[in-house]
Amino acid sequence: MSAVFVHGLGAVSPAGWGVPALTQAISAGVPLTTQTLARPGWESPLRVRTVPSPPERPAFLAHPRLRRSGVMTQHILAAALEALAEDAAIIQAGELRLGVIVCMMAGGVTYSRRFYEEVLQQPATASPLVFPETVFNAPASHLSAYLRSPTVNYTLVGDDGMFLQGLALAADWLELDRADACLVAGAEEMDWIVADAVRMFRRGAVYGGGAGAVYLKKDALAPVALAAVTDSCSFTQNHRRPAAVRKMVAQLGPGFRDELLCTGDPQPLLRETYPGPHLALKPLLGEAFVASAAWQCVAACAAVAQKNHRSAAVAVTGTNQQVIGARFVAAVA
Repeated sequence: MSAVFVHGLGAVSPAGWGVPALTQAISAGVPLTTQTLARPGWESPLRVRTVPSPPERPAFLAHPRLRRSGVMTQHILAAALEALAEDAAIIQAGELRLGVIVCMMAGGVTYSRRFYEEVLQQPATASPLVFPETVFNAPASHLSAYLRSPTVNYTLVGDDGMFLQGLALAADWLELDRADACLVAGAEEMDWIVADAVRMFRRGAVYGGGAGAVYLKKDALAPVALAAVTDSCSFTQNHRRPAAVRKMVAQLGPGFRDELLCTGDPQPLLRETYPGPHLALKPLLGEAFVASAAWQCVAACAAVAQKNHRSAAVAVTGTNQQVIGARFVAAVA
């Protein structure tokens, strides 16, 4: 992989709006407080970790494309604009070609549920205005429209590991000169349907929502570089997750001394390979699938940028498809 550098980070999480809120929650090391979410037909509510309301109404919601946008789109816009910072205006002026990659698993569940509920209850009055927000690529479309960016735009749908797939794809776009810069965002949306699905497969998990974003360029004037992304190591009924984890580790290589390892859930299998500090985000923030992987990358990059570590690895064991890893290193002495 040619040198690709991290020029910005963004996050919206149950810890709050912005990367500082995320890193402060991680540094505290205390699981965030859970909330309850009603499940229709049940007396007992679901336990979740929701994104708190923003301190003030985001200015971007005044854009015509965003007046009916779903919560996922709003979180992606907030994370993306935080990561882009001053470059957002340059992109809007047409002076920088931005590639957009948005990654997710569940997608816009809330509007999908609302649309089908209306169809089932009274088809004649079901609102067609809701339907556009049910498609997977709606948030990416809204983001590019807000930024007035006509450059390449993809939506990747898959499990947690899809965010790292997005980073690898962004590096390819930069290498092939398809874009001057790339914004990779990962997000999941809070809804009782997804929270209930998580409960059915992992009783102890607490579902969360939000988004994370990483802004990449080939310009070396940045404190962090994306050094590597492994292959996607798939697992099936016959090819178990531990074997896929070992294959990923073999490609990523042994951990450097004192290298930070960011995972979703604790990874006992990686303890021998990475003797340095381990950081598991899902017990703190909740299970948020692709958003969790995005937060792992944001946390890893922030740790390197703040010079807490010279390098940080990210290991993502997906929900049902893949194991994949990445390494971020300090770009300057």
